Amino acid sequence: MNNYDVIVIGAGPAGYVAAIRCAQLGMKVACVDEWLDRDGQPVLGGTCLNAGCIPSKALLESSALYQQLQQDMNGHGISVTGVALDVAAMINSKERVVHDLTRGIAGLFGANGIEWLPGRGQLLPDREVRVTAHDGSRQTIAATHVILAPGSMPVQLAVAPLHNDVVVDSTGALNWIEVPQRLGIIGAGVIGLELGSVWRRLGAEVTLLEAQDEFLAMADRQITQSALRLFQKQGLDIQLGACVKSTRVEADGVHVDYENSGAGQSLIVDRLIVAVGRRPCTDGLAAAETELLLDEQGFIHVDEECCTSTPGVYAIGDVVRGPMLAHKGSEEGVAVAERIAGQLSEVNYEAIASVVYTQPEIAWVGRTEEALKQAGVDYRTGVFPFAASGRARAMQATAGMVKVLSDAVTDRVLGVHILGAHASELIGQAVMALEFDASSEDIARTVFTHPTLSEALHEAALAVDNRAIHVAHSRRR
Repeated sequence: MNNYDVIVIGAGPAGYVAAIRCAQLGMKVACVDEWLDRDGQPVLGGTCLNAGCIPSKALLESSALYQQLQQDMNGHGISVTGVALDVAAMINSKERVVHDLTRGIAGLFGANGIEWLPGRGQLLPDREVRVTAHDGSRQTIAATHVILAPGSMPVQLAVAPLHNDVVVDSTGALNWIEVPQRLGIIGAGVIGLELGSVWRRLGAEVTLLEAQDEFLAMADRQITQSALRLFQKQGLDIQLGACVKSTRVEADGVHVDYENSGAGQSLIVDRLIVAVGRRPCTDGLAAAETELLLDEQGFIHVDEECCTSTPGVYAIGDVVRGPMLAHKGSEEGVAVAERIAGQLSEVNYEAIASVVYTQPEIAWVGRTEEALKQAGVDYRTGVFPFAASGRARAMQATAGMVKVLSDAVTDRVLGVHILGAHASELIGQAVMALEFDASSEDIARTVFTHPTLSEALHEAALAVDNRAIHVAHSRRR
């Protein structure tokens, strides 16, 4: 039996980062992962690199460029003709990006001396792991520590079973080589909005059926209400409170029966995406004898240091509490590796940003205004619209705003919410502000480069104290 210091099960952003950090700290590491690429070959990177974060962003970028050439260049005095769409080439471009990045992780494993074991890993008692290779062969390995990072998978609906290439989950929606004329999406969360944006830009008529009555309930309401109006103007038909009752595939398309406001409705689409969230990949992950504690939803119970109920076994990423975000899982992987090495390391869960990569983008970190009200926290608000930003006007990207929330007594920044171009890049400054316990005055007294989109964060911080420069205020008494 091979013995290691650490065995990692899963090679997504949580697992592969944990493996690399453990190796950097001088440990003997093995990483078990069962992902196969479209050609049936073992590949690292998990859902994020192969069928999630990276391929979806590649298609979002390509589709945005296509839309820009089709619709948005005249305002810059540029006339473009003869623009042609080759969806198959776009998909191939996405695949090249994925291939390069996953190959890069394999190179990092080699450089750090990590043993990659393709196959399915199952936790056994005494920190042993059974590895079942893709050819069915088995071996058992053991380690002083085991890190569980198997990731998550799309939630499936009994009322909308997957069917060939017609009714698909988020993975299937990344590989179509033609644009559906009519596209239905069950779920208007992050995944549904991003996939809907891709195919709407390429010419599909897109209808999103969201069972919740509130749009993007986890984000700040002022931001989401503005975003909803913008997305509807783009042609996304977003129906809230729409509960799907049944689907059936017929010759003329996918028939979707749903209920909205107590009334029965029906919809016929050419393709249907089921995007109602993700669930942890913990089925069969641990043998019963390990007594690994899971909750009723399949999440692994961990303490504040990601220790499970089984001694010497940790769990990180999508299978534990907190948001299912790649960067959250990666930081947990680093923290666990450093704790195993005897170092002090922690993850500040209050300073983890979320992003929706639509156009405009939505990004936020910290608490929403609704959460502060519910908690009875006295706070102040500063809002600055991108319409008042010189750089945004030059880019003709004036939609959206930056919103800063700070404690009314201490002025410590409690949350930052952004709707606008490149929000995913701008939010990093807000994350640092929260990490450093900055006040809104700290941001307001920082000199930001002009002209930049980041000045909107500066102005929003100034607006907390009613002294933003580039928007009008009521005259102070």
